[in-house]
Amino acid sequence: MNVWSRSGDDLLLSVRLTPGSAKEEIGGEWTDAHGAHWLSARVRAVPEKGRANGAMIALLAKQLDWPKGAILLESGDTNRLKRLRIIGGGSAGARLIALIEHWVEQT
Repeated sequence: MNVWSRSGDDLLLSVRLTPGSAKEEIGGEWTDAHGAHWLSARVRAVPEKGRANGAMIALLAKQLDWPKGAILLESGDTNRLKRLRIIGGGSAGARLIALIEHWVEQT
């Protein structure tokens, strides 16, 4: 099972976010009790008023070289486990998937 999937022209990404971290980074994979896989991400922002979610989206946008406005939080607003939609990500799928897979392999 992957941390990403396609949905039409978009990519869906499963992320486990750790807010309040000492540094901002993306890398590693976390598996929940149900066997679902999640990409690990850490941000400095605290989980108040959507700050951590905004920081996560900004970090992903920068690392993927993708517009911030084209990365939407679909679920997990107040949960560590997030589902994101990368609008148009399916059209640049090979490049984005290669980056995501590289992050998953990091520990």
